Amino acid sequence: MEAVMAQPLRERADVLALLAAEAERVRGGSGRLVLLRGATGTGRTAVLEAAAAYAEDRGIRVLRARCSPQETGVPLSTVGQLLAPALGFACPKPGEGGRLWQTLCGYAAEGPVLLAVDDIHLADHASRRWLVEAARRVDRSALLLVVTERSQYDIDPPPAGLTHTLPPSLVRTRTIAPLGDEAAAALVRAVRPPAGPDRTADRVRTADCVRAAAGSPLLLHALLEDLHGTPGQPVPDTCAALYPGAYPAAVAWWLENAGPATAEVARTLAALEQTRTPGGDLDPAELLAETAGADPDRVTGWLTAMTRLGLLRPDAAGRPRYAHPLLRDAVLTGWPAARRRAAHRQAAHAMLRRGARVETVARQVLRAGPVGRPWALRVLRDAATLAVDEGRPEAAVGYLRRALDEPLPAGLRQRLLTELGSLEYVSAGAASAIARLAEALHLPAEPRDRVRTAVALGTALAGHGEVRTALRVLRRAEGGLAGHPEPARTVRTASALLSDHDQGQRQETYRWLREAAEHSPDQVGPAGQALLVRYAATAGLIPARDAMERIRALLAEPADPLAEPFLLGTAAAVAQWADELGEAERLVERGLALHRRSLLHPMHHALVSTRADIAAARGDLHRLLEVLADGTDLRAAPGPSNTDAHRVLALVHTGRLAEARRAADGFDLSRAPDHWELNRFLYARGVLRAAEGDPTGALHDFLECGRRQAARDVVSPVVTPWRTAAAELQLAAGLTREAVALAEEELRLARVWDTPRTVGRALRVLGAATGGRRGLDLAAEAVRMLRAAPGTDLELIPALIAQGRQFLAVRELSHARDALREAAERAERTGAVRWAALAGAALRESGARRTAVPGTGSDALTVSERRIARLAADGRTNAEIADLLHLARRTVETHLTSAYRKLRIRRRAELRDALGREGTAVPG
Repeated sequence: MEAVMAQPLRERADVLALLAAEAERVRGGSGRLVLLRGATGTGRTAVLEAAAAYAEDRGIRVLRARCSPQETGVPLSTVGQLLAPALGFACPKPGEGGRLWQTLCGYAAEGPVLLAVDDIHLADHASRRWLVEAARRVDRSALLLVVTERSQYDIDPPPAGLTHTLPPSLVRTRTIAPLGDEAAAALVRAVRPPAGPDRTADRVRTADCVRAAAGSPLLLHALLEDLHGTPGQPVPDTCAALYPGAYPAAVAWWLENAGPATAEVARTLAALEQTRTPGGDLDPAELLAETAGADPDRVTGWLTAMTRLGLLRPDAAGRPRYAHPLLRDAVLTGWPAARRRAAHRQAAHAMLRRGARVETVARQVLRAGPVGRPWALRVLRDAATLAVDEGRPEAAVGYLRRALDEPLPAGLRQRLLTELGSLEYVSAGAASAIARLAEALHLPAEPRDRVRTAVALGTALAGHGEVRTALRVLRRAEGGLAGHPEPARTVRTASALLSDHDQGQRQETYRWLREAAEHSPDQVGPAGQALLVRYAATAGLIPARDAMERIRALLAEPADPLAEPFLLGTAAAVAQWADELGEAERLVERGLALHRRSLLHPMHHALVSTRADIAAARGDLHRLLEVLADGTDLRAAPGPSNTDAHRVLALVHTGRLAEARRAADGFDLSRAPDHWELNRFLYARGVLRAAEGDPTGALHDFLECGRRQAARDVVSPVVTPWRTAAAELQLAAGLTREAVALAEEELRLARVWDTPRTVGRALRVLGAATGGRRGLDLAAEAVRMLRAAPGTDLELIPALIAQGRQFLAVRELSHARDALREAAERAERTGAVRWAALAGAALRESGARRTAVPGTGSDALTVSERRIARLAADGRTNAEIADLLHLARRTVETHLTSAYRKLRIRRRAELRDALGREGTAVPG
């Protein structure tokens, strides 16, 4: 540390020049009082010592005194310390001031004298009066009086300074300012030379040292002492990483000099800053004042003064922050934990009364320890709800864990544990969630609360692969609901739904459900009967028309609130399969509106999954990818989900094969649970493999999907059209007989369900497999059926391509080109890049000069672009469109930019006319 001590005083040339001039003046027989003022740690003592050394070099005798709080109550103690070495006045008594002055003057007559008094603000009252009187007379003697005085804005106003009664002509005052950044950086570089070739890292380390010292030579020297021996290491954020601890000791000394009121405010600010909200939206000075019990006006002044000194720096929002995390940590070092918790509690209460945002208040309550007041619990629960609504389950978990530390009635504790376990499932892992939910299930609660907990625990267990345990938990819960028929029915419905996770359990559960519905319908209820309709649909036992008739009748019955989510979710799935997409979407929205996202429930994931099914069925691939990315599905089960399958399919259709491959490779299917969603993912991976040129792998995935679905009694193509996908690959491999068999079976089952989508798809593949004139007839029937059905573009496009290729095979080139051009145009509008490429390749085979795909004009707009452009043309802002369509604002802007380009316009005001023009498409 000799290198640190040997550094010259920086940015002190002016004051040293003044002191040198005054030293020469006193050698000429005329004295003066020089007052060196400055904040704690700015180097007043170092300047005083430099002045004394300069004087001694020029033959001026120096008498020194250093004041301290311990001698404040001893009259003339500072004067005695000053004069004792030379004059022998070790313990002067009150009343001896005149004799002391005369003796000092006699001493000065022998040669000039410098009286150096450090920290005069700590001197006893009698000594201060004596020095003031001396200052009035030194101009007539060879006495130079140089005094340092702390001058810093504190919360408690300081006493008047030494010179407040002296005329300015008798005093030369200089303020010792903090070091500037350049001077501080030069000192750091002198002590810590660059370590290694990385100059950028060195500049960062130097800047961190400068900020942590805040222009204070005291803090900077202490920090450099602690960092000695660690070249190349960054400046830490906590004092625990410093040795020997000179820096936190220096900060503690700084706080002690500032007084208890200032130290309390400084530490309160540091504590609030730890929560990232020193005031939040509130006035920081008022909040600090109320929390620390200080005068708001003094706190405002203190914040301004500390910012000027460099200890505080405003953040981007203009709020005061400590200049470096290490400085903040040092301020907090040694503050008792109980006092810190009390500060957070007081801050929280102050913020609450001043209308701060709930999470701003809650972050203080998190650190406050048990408050024991109703407002604290209310704040934590409201903050948890807000965090859940914003898709931040980890934050909600923190709030609810803290809420459990408050005194709670048993019923409320049970409900909070259920919410906490539900959220931990998606943020902290299934193990902790299951333990928390099991604890909640053993607490006394109302029947409906027990059902919610049992359903959440069953969902967590099933998602974790423990399906049999989940069903045992639900059966036990049902056994405890004697006399409560509606909650018991809900538990039975949940059991049936969760049995989908296990092939054997599913068959057993639905067998019981069918028997119960036949003999005792009241045991099943509308939600259970809806599950049976869904089962019949997937088993190929019922047409779509009958299924929807039964579903609508069940929806018309009075619904128990506990069971209603099961009914709505099941009804939405059946409606989507039946191509009643508008009705399905309304049912999904109703179900999601009923769902409390802080409660784990199997139907929430099912509803989100159905919403993705609806977007996929409509063929709006960009909208589908937006739905998949909206973050509303908080499912945390291992293995891929239906939405993951849709993501892979959408990426394949939009030509993003590399992204699709990354998405598919993100799952280890050998560890995935036995669930219907795994089958959907196998189908999606098969589509990807086929697009990548791996027909063998694709066929394996399709056939494995079919095998697994058949084992679950799921044979209808409404869920996954694996037969048509496999048949196309078999046909390409020359396995015509096998392809025809699969396609015929698909058509038979599709005609049972009897919707254009399923029948048209099956007709397309059977036509391609059959070939010849009958194949053309089947292809024409598929195109006719799909063209008449709205929202089936993703089925119509491949049907048109298949029809075009069959026309090519019989050399009907004109008809082939017409079908292929229509396919290409529809593919372009929907964003189906893969189908557009296939249609274009077939067109080139037909001899067409180029693909007539609209590149500009209103016909070139995708579905999403057209919808957003029309809303913008109607006068809605981007923010309003984003809220209406549940999109990110950036997504709206991207679609509008693309629409402007295709419509060849530059301003929003041109949208209405551009969308209304006909025949503006230009071949791409």
